[in-house]
Amino acid sequence: MSRVPRLLVIGAGPVGVVAALAAAQAGFDVQVVEADATIATNPRAATTHPSTLEMINRVGLLDRFVAEGLVAREFQFWDRETRKRIATFDHQILRNDTPFPFVVQTEQHKLVRMALDALERLGASVRFNTKVVACTQGSDSVSVQVESETGVETLSADWLIAADGGRSTIRKQIGVEFEGFTWPERFLVLTVLDDIQALMGCCFRNYLAGTDEWANLFKVSGDDGLGRWRAVFPTRPDETDEEALSDDSASKRLNGIHPLERPYQLVHRNLYRVHQRVAATFRVGRVLLAGDAAHVNNPIGGLGLNFGIHDAIDAVDSLSLVALEGRGDGALDAYALRRRTLNLKFVQEQTVANKKRLEEKDPTTRQSNLDNLSAMSLDPERARAFLLRSSLIQSVREAAAVA
Repeated sequence: MSRVPRLLVIGAGPVGVVAALAAAQAGFDVQVVEADATIATNPRAATTHPSTLEMINRVGLLDRFVAEGLVAREFQFWDRETRKRIATFDHQILRNDTPFPFVVQTEQHKLVRMALDALERLGASVRFNTKVVACTQGSDSVSVQVESETGVETLSADWLIAADGGRSTIRKQIGVEFEGFTWPERFLVLTVLDDIQALMGCCFRNYLAGTDEWANLFKVSGDDGLGRWRAVFPTRPDETDEEALSDDSASKRLNGIHPLERPYQLVHRNLYRVHQRVAATFRVGRVLLAGDAAHVNNPIGGLGLNFGIHDAIDAVDSLSLVALEGRGDGALDAYALRRRTLNLKFVQEQTVANKKRLEEKDPTTRQSNLDNLSAMSLDPERARAFLLRSSLIQSVREAAAVA
């Protein structure tokens, strides 16, 4: 009997655990290593596009994923200057393109919990509070040195998927450059319990264009299932952390979306830097990069996590060709070329364009952008093409043609 191939997955975020689950289901002996002691539950990505729902369905998590989130068929563009809705796009126009013509708003830590439960049932090893400090590889194996409460030890496998985030230790250990830039402003996230849909008549996902300040606005269910709204704003480049996170800042920004005579029920605030970066290569030897370890981008459009899950499934399928079907390493080179090419085209290009569209200050260009969105939403052919791209369905379709 042939030996079961061993796979190390570094990082127990959503990309890592989906990769681990897909690999365990495919027949790999999987071990997951996570530096943090517990699952990170602070507000992060929540928007899951139709193409990604197909992959979550493939690993058997879709029913629970939908049940613990919110189904959002539509998303809208608004003009902050006039407080008017400019365009509504309905994913139902994709009903002949995907079995899931909708978006699901499920917080990423919930996906992690679901995948960990499934991995436990499969008997896969998952180690938290275990930090990777070094990575080495030879012709037939890859090893990491880790530190945990029990001391320092070495873990080895046939292959490794690095899904350990934007500051990836593995990426640095294998000497891969993270090419791109950092935006001068930071992004401020404010989470409130108020029912903003009832207040302003919006849907669950909204993009608000503004010459002084743009905003994103979307609803998640929360761990209690009672619902809450997240609003995302850019800071001024010269704005201090204290100013951006202050009660006065939160009040002004939230009331700029919809004025209230009483204070908003603010339950969380966060501030973070935003980057547009892509790894110079997604593969070095027996190590494949996936998710934020391979690429980061601004969150407008909800593409980063989705593309990361696509990486996870593609990485497992590519490794399966080599480790389980005896194909040559060319399948892994193809993974690296395919994921990087598609990320540049469908994530980096699109998220930069999304941001520039929302923040446009030139009156003529700004109005042209808004008029174009409105016209596109009313034209079924153009709307479908726009949604195929924004939902990453087009990325999946083009994947076969790359490498």
